[in-house]
Amino acid sequence: MMALPAQMSNSGGRWSLYVPLMNTTATAWPGHVWNRTAAVPTVLERERVLNGLGYESVPGDEWSWIEDSDIPGDPASPVRLIAAVRVRPLLWGGVA
Repeated sequence: MMALPAQMSNSGGRWSLYVPLMNTTATAWPGHVWNRTAAVPTVLERERVLNGLGYESVPGDEWSWIEDSDIPGDPASPVRLIAAVRVRPLLWGGVA
């Protein structure tokens, strides 16, 4: 099975984690929103959420971070942090 991307971002002060799936709308993507605005979710918290969504990080892969902005090219625009890791479906009884 091919690895998929999982992403975590902060919008409106809340962190959300989601697995974008090809040929579906964003509303159909598996995801989770943390109901806190303070701390970035830990790696352990992210892994627990991924497991609950039926995925796990690809062994040896690490979360990477990039910056984006609400208004591209505007240095005064708020910065959005986006984290990403490759995931694969959890195996249940040896079947993906």
